[in-house]
Amino acid sequence: MNIPFVDLKAQYLSIENEIQAAINDVISETAFIKGKYTAKFEDEFAKALNADYCIGVGNGTDAISLSLKAIGITHGDEVITAANSFIASSESITNAGGKVQFADCDKSTYTIDPVKIEEKITPRTKAIVVVHLYGQPADMDAINILAKRYNLKIIEDSAQAHFAEYKTELEGWKKIGTLGDASTFSFFPGKNLGAYGDGGAIITNNPAIEKTARMLANHGRISKYDHEFEGVNSRLDGLQAAILSVKLKYLATWTDKRRKVAAYYSEMLKDIPEITIPYVNEKTKPAWHLYVIQTKNRDGLSQFLNQNGIATGIHYPIALPNLKAYEYLGYKPQDYPVASNLQNKILSLPVFPELTKEQQDFIISKILEFHKKN
Repeated sequence: MNIPFVDLKAQYLSIENEIQAAINDVISETAFIKGKYTAKFEDEFAKALNADYCIGVGNGTDAISLSLKAIGITHGDEVITAANSFIASSESITNAGGKVQFADCDKSTYTIDPVKIEEKITPRTKAIVVVHLYGQPADMDAINILAKRYNLKIIEDSAQAHFAEYKTELEGWKKIGTLGDASTFSFFPGKNLGAYGDGGAIITNNPAIEKTARMLANHGRISKYDHEFEGVNSRLDGLQAAILSVKLKYLATWTDKRRKVAAYYSEMLKDIPEITIPYVNEKTKPAWHLYVIQTKNRDGLSQFLNQNGIATGIHYPIALPNLKAYEYLGYKPQDYPVASNLQNKILSLPVFPELTKEQQDFIISKILEFHKKN
């Protein structure tokens, strides 16, 4: 049996007719850049998250850097982000003109640790890029308290957290993406809500941020040649928007299926001493973009699963402060002990809505077989 890490073809086949109809509509109207299909998706996605504004942009990385510029980040401003994430979370800070500061992650949830955030705050700190890693919501109540105490802005990097939820102390359950000053999403094909190419979005309830971000993404303009400042060219195209509108209708169902897959993994793997299953805080409903276990013999298990036709991943094999890209900051692995330790132990198992019970049982059986032998 061969089991992919994610099966985009199976998902496409389940909605093929709707996707093809959407693509044909866009082509027949030649509505390729911005236009009604992009506006339609922006409206639908904002409503789905119970937010006021959505700005479609070229990709999730642009979404972060444009959001940071829109909240006023400029040269010399420090921005704190997670030590365990994809480089987009940190390179966007540099691209916006800011200086990256990393905070270590929580050993249970793997998301950014509010205690470590506070340790990194200086008079030059202006914002926090909070990463909802693997679709696990970060501790937003604690982070918002810090933001108010130190007058900081919050950007939620929600690239892996479409339809994840967090129970706030004051307002109860809210969807991730509405708990900061702005939030960013990626629609990379493998994401929970994925396009058939690159795409991203910025979510905000702040009209000033919305106006500035929209202008920044469109050459610093609102009307065609009235450029108020220099911006960039980062726009969600009509084809991707139309595809996303079709897929958005199924996202709640797909998210529920991901949660069932994750719950079954956890139930079946919880008694293996060598494996640490994901921790779920009672204040969160993860979106399960990734199901990440922790094990000392990570490489051995990964190799064994791959030999048996099961694709796995490592997210991420090098903690951000340990990357060559950040050697100039002078960090040592011991400066970020949790993230540096996790990079050698974490392993991502297949999790996607189309994963069958038979496939999941096969994965689990091979994990059990490996640990009986080793």
